[in-house]
Amino acid sequence: MSKFFKTLTVSFLAAGLTVTQIPVFGTAKAKAESPGVKDLVIDLNVPQVTREVKDYKIVLHALHVYDDGHFMLASENIAWKSSNKNVASVDQDGEVTLTGHNGKTFISVTDGRYSDRISLQYKGNQEDNVLLQKEEGDRYNLIGHALKNMSLEEKVGQMLMPDFRTWNGQNVTEIKPEIEQLVKDYHLGGVILFRENVVTTEQTTKLVNSYQQAADQYGLLMAIDQEGGVITRLQSGTDMPGNMALGATRSEALTEKVGNTIGEELKALGINMNLAPDLDVNINPDNPVIGVRSFGGDPELVSKLGKAYIKGLQESGTAATGKHFPGHGDTAVDSHLGLPEVPYDLDRLKKVELYPFQQAMDAGIDAIMTAHITFPKIDDSKAISKKDGTEISIPATLSYKVLTGLMREDMGFKGVIITDAMNMQAISDHFGPVDAAIRAVNAGADIVLMPVGIKEVANSLYDAVKSGAIPVDRIEKSDELILTLKLNRGIIKPETEKSIDDKVANALKVVGSADHKEIEKEAAAKSITLVKNNAVLPLNVAEGDKIAVVGYSGYYVDRLFAQVQKHHDNVTFIDASKPLSAQQLTQVRDANYIILGTYTSTVSGRSPSSGQMQLANQLTSQTNVPIIAVAIRNPYDIMAYPNVAAYLTQYGFANASFEATANTIFGKREK
Repeated sequence: MSKFFKTLTVSFLAAGLTVTQIPVFGTAKAKAESPGVKDLVIDLNVPQVTREVKDYKIVLHALHVYDDGHFMLASENIAWKSSNKNVASVDQDGEVTLTGHNGKTFISVTDGRYSDRISLQYKGNQEDNVLLQKEEGDRYNLIGHALKNMSLEEKVGQMLMPDFRTWNGQNVTEIKPEIEQLVKDYHLGGVILFRENVVTTEQTTKLVNSYQQAADQYGLLMAIDQEGGVITRLQSGTDMPGNMALGATRSEALTEKVGNTIGEELKALGINMNLAPDLDVNINPDNPVIGVRSFGGDPELVSKLGKAYIKGLQESGTAATGKHFPGHGDTAVDSHLGLPEVPYDLDRLKKVELYPFQQAMDAGIDAIMTAHITFPKIDDSKAISKKDGTEISIPATLSYKVLTGLMREDMGFKGVIITDAMNMQAISDHFGPVDAAIRAVNAGADIVLMPVGIKEVANSLYDAVKSGAIPVDRIEKSDELILTLKLNRGIIKPETEKSIDDKVANALKVVGSADHKEIEKEAAAKSITLVKNNAVLPLNVAEGDKIAVVGYSGYYVDRLFAQVQKHHDNVTFIDASKPLSAQQLTQVRDANYIILGTYTSTVSGRSPSSGQMQLANQLTSQTNVPIIAVAIRNPYDIMAYPNVAAYLTQYGFANASFEATANTIFGKREK
């Protein structure tokens, strides 16, 4: 298993190894021509940067450092070499490949004028036994030098990540001049994309490329919520089952493959940060916002599968983000609409809600997203609601005790803290956009996600720093973490861009590839859960048997019908979201089997008064036909109609899941 590499200076000194200044080597073939270039360094020599060995390979980047402190990915006249090819070779893209032979080598890079090197030692018979010895010196303080030369506006801009879903009522599928100007004027550090923005592979690649072209000196964090399952933003590529489906498989290996596949597709599109995985422990069946987005109700399972997903995602080169800290799993209020409360003390939280987050932090997750939820046993601070003047508790997103005291100091998190969307009503209703942003930054948030009003929020943060309401070092600490993340994930503006045609061609090759589709199919097949079976499954239908598929096409039951038709010719679809008419009842009473599809996402959806639940109970009470029920999304639907003959749940509405469900019903399930 790969490990995160850290600076090993103490170990090397203890071993008697010394760190030396690198002389310029070789004969200069060509001098760096870019004006203002003052140095060339290997990114892994930067103290904050870590890198993983994967399949005996590690990728290094050469960075040109400029007089004003900014740095870019060097691409002109760059030459790499290894001093001992018996230990490792390096190609001209900086990819190092270990041979498996013990020994030490220096990996060097030059542009003909400046040069740098890093030592690599292999000792043992596993890739974990690789020692990387970083060089030392002020030249490697890239982040410190960058911060010293950044203006206040540039520093604040790194912390802002707005969305541009629509512009003047139209979906933003290509960058608008006005948006491009906002990216430049406010020195934005990131942008989040939504389903409205990402329609096709080619279009998405071009949109992301346009954002990066508009970016300031440092590349943009291009983020998206591509969790899988019900939270899937991309409209092209694979449609991976979500977390609860993966939880049903109990497979860390499969979950890692899913995370890696999602990451590879995002990276090919230019999207470098995934706001996933969800690490909430969903122990409340009435939870209206998490539900199937969680791996399950067992903290240990959530931790194991969460770490596997993170490993796969980050090994693809895409940043992972665990959410929603300190835990949104045991809530019955949607924070998009109100302000939920989790009443437990710290001892309980550490055993349940906080446990997966601690495990993810210890495993080196890149970022953690906060929750707009109050945790009064951690922070009982109060504020006056701007909505109605009542006294309310401070939610985690705005709480210093939660973000700094608990996450940073107690749990030791070293990565980036990003807020949940600041336009959600739990925040916007009670605090307002400006006050909320200032509170979040002072609490310890590094990225303010989806601030309401870029101009107003940015200017308020400038003013708060100038007045001392926000200490400047609070801003700089966040910037250091953000720039560290960008260096670790290779989010650096290159001196020479690949052509957009090449980027599109690569994306079309990767996104939705045959290999990825096989992983999607495997995950769906292994996730289908048979909860109840009164000896009716698998169906053994005769040629003349009639099957009635019942449910609402608006809830995807037509997809179930299409898959059932692949197994049997005599299938009828009755499109209904409420109790059947007398004529429809006659149709289903004539069937040999009824396959019922239900789709709910809230507790009200499975209440006795719900049309779907009335329909389900009508079928069980007014027909004598065996009923095979399929919970399309929520596994808890059976609580409303327990008397069906068989019950399966598939946790999501992707086509691969419907195919897997139909295969299971007819006994064709893949092993």
